[in-house]
Amino acid sequence: MRNPLADKVIDIKPSGIRKFFDIVSEMKDAISLGVGEPDFDTPWHIREEGIYSLEKGKTFYTSNSGLKELKQEISNYLERRINVKYDPNHEIMVTVGGSEAIDLAMRAMLNPGEEVLIPQPCYVSYLPCCQLADGVPVFINLKEENQFRLTKQELLDAVTDKTKILVLAFPNNPTGAVMSREDLMDIAEVCIEKDIFVISDEIYSELTYSGEHVSIASLPGMRERTVVINGFSKAYAMTGWRLGYAAAPELILSQMLKIHQFAIMCAPTTSQYAAVVAMRDGDPDVAKMRESYNQRRRYVVTRLRDMGLDCFEPYGAFYVFPSIKRFNMSSEEFATKLLQTQKVAVVPGTAFGDCGEGFLRISYAYSLENLKIALDRIEVFVKGLEA
Repeated sequence: MRNPLADKVIDIKPSGIRKFFDIVSEMKDAISLGVGEPDFDTPWHIREEGIYSLEKGKTFYTSNSGLKELKQEISNYLERRINVKYDPNHEIMVTVGGSEAIDLAMRAMLNPGEEVLIPQPCYVSYLPCCQLADGVPVFINLKEENQFRLTKQELLDAVTDKTKILVLAFPNNPTGAVMSREDLMDIAEVCIEKDIFVISDEIYSELTYSGEHVSIASLPGMRERTVVINGFSKAYAMTGWRLGYAAAPELILSQMLKIHQFAIMCAPTTSQYAAVVAMRDGDPDVAKMRESYNQRRRYVVTRLRDMGLDCFEPYGAFYVFPSIKRFNMSSEEFATKLLQTQKVAVVPGTAFGDCGEGFLRISYAYSLENLKIALDRIEVFVKGLEA
């Protein structure tokens, strides 16, 4: 029998995040700081709207692009939060999480052999989505001394005549880095000069702890060359509802919608009705959760520094990215031994690209009680290495 599998799928490596999560799920008394999932319940008024939609029998397909009411609320939100106006009928679509939107954008925009610039460390989906779309990934290794921000020179050094898309993901997973308006102005200048499109993954936009989040789509000349991707998982604690969205010029969005139409049909109807309420009335919930995350952020960074770990200040998302280079261990080895001896799971930096070697991703999307226990165990482990 001939090989039933596609070579490009075989070549994709499994997610480095899931490995440690799977081990922890079967280990008694283990604490995981590895998964990027809020520990908050979805706010009750959002859940209530989902329940009400079921009670009213609203269980049918929506339009392919999503509920009209939801797209209007997304349009209102984007105008309010990033100062960009999108036509809800032609420039916004609702997706099954932000990850589907990333996949759709790459498949709609890439021809075989065109290059996608992917700053690393980064979220694990960008590379496989690029490969599945027959694009060529080109990595830009971000540096700790630049606070893991993308610089103009790093971008210029990576551009070729085949470059088509830049993936921009700030606030960043796994580093927690953010980009200021001035940083983004430099990047926008290059994109316009070199005729590059941007996929701007802004899923952590509401979790910014120093100033307001700035979208590159809001800068002069960038709206027409940017696909903005966002969702409900992180800001509204709605991971299991599997809902995201994309906003883009109609030229691009109409082709993304075509793929979504044939592959997915529409996002979950119940989730969409709940999301209308999240968009319309959820700002106070987001503010409350953001305040709690910020408290945890300061606590975790302080504890890590007090135990002697170098840790740059993250101003977004809910991750810290401490350096373990001084222990002369690989990230994989450090994370494995920590899990085996102290029953604490963190993610090796290499799960987010080769330049993540020497770092760990630690999520603080957990209760302060669990964070304290886990950090006490990490401190024991670190002192044992120094003994």
